[in-house]
Formats: sequence, structure tokens, C-alpha cells
Amino acid sequence: MALTFEKARAAFKSGGGTLRTRDILALGIHRRTLYAMRDAGELTQLARGLFRLAELPPLSEPDLATVAMRIPQGVVCLISALAHHEMTTQIPHEVHLALPRTARNPKLTHPPLSIFRFSSEAFEAGIETHIIDEIPVRVYGPEKTLADCFKYRNKIGLDVALEALRFYCGTRPTGGRRGSRLQVLLEHARACRVERVMRPYLEATL
Repeated sequence: MALTFEKARAAFKSGGGTLRTRDILALGIHRRTLYAMRDAGELTQLARGLFRLAELPPLSEPDLATVAMRIPQGVVCLISALAHHEMTTQIPHEVHLALPRTARNPKLTHPPLSIFRFSSEAFEAGIETHIIDEIPVRVYGPEKTLADCFKYRNKIGLDVALEALRFYCGTRPTGGRRGSRLQVLLEHARACRVERVMRPYLEATL
């Protein structure tokens, strides 16, 4: 069993330390070995079908990492994206996740999700991939997120969108203005059909 554990441990390390059950099985590691390692404290189960080496440091953003691994086709959006970009004082109690309108409903009990269905064009625009704890996480960029927040202002609150706009147009802690890509912001606003709504607030903020 020690040799089996060592093989599994090496597979986890080569995969960044966090793997889905189906990926583990595809590497030739038996399900019994997986659960034996969990019971022995070698692995931490982050969610159903998702395991991480216990010896590694805790995840900095465990909810985003879990969602990215379990629902790789999704994109972190709205308040969750604002929090990731440090553009809000809101504390997300669920992960806001964008999915195509035709995608199946995800089966994930933790963390809690709030699903937003986007058209194919709106879904594909503005996606960035950020590496969080060695896990690629798809998240909308600041400009697309701002436009989406104004589009969904009736659901998340206009105050949230306005606060995010002030953060975006403010000064970065490291120097320089965040809002240096205003043309990109306006392009996303036009695509989301909120340019006329957003522009007066933007002009008042700059």
C-alpha cells in the first residue's frame, strides 16, 4: 500500500496537487487507494469528486478553485469576479457563475452557486484565465464584469455596480489608474446595451 500511496502522491504533485476523481482514475489509481489516502489524512476532500494533497498549504480562494475544477466550462462573474479583482467591499456568500444558455445545470453542493445564463456572444467575451493555487480559473476581466454588473443591476443592486465603477476608476495601490482601458469598458458596455446607463456615472466618476 505504501508504494501505491507513493504513486498516487506523485500523480497529485504532477497535477498541481488537486485532482478530480475521474482524472485520478484515468491515471490508473484505484478508487480504493483514493479513499484510503483520504481516510489516512493524506488527502483532503474539497468537494464531491475533488481531492487535494493534505501536505499543501490551504487554498487562498477555495470556492473559486473548487468551482473551476468541477465546472471548467463556467466563468466567474458579477460579485464573485468583482471580489477577485478587488473592486467591491461585498463579501460573496455564493459563487456567481456564468454558463451558456444551453449548458446543463451543474451538480455541486458546495460551494453554493448562483448561475447566470449568458448568450453565446456575451458568454465568450472578456474571459481571462487566472492561475489560483496552481489551478486555472476562468473569470471575466474588470471591464466585462463592470458592464455585466450594470446589465444585472436590478439583481445585484445599482449601488454594487457604482461602487465597482469607483474602484475601477480609482488609483491602484501600486500606482497608476485602474481605469486605463476605458475604451474596452465602453465596448463591453455597448455589447451589453448599457452604455447609455453607464456613461453618466462614468463621466461623473472620472
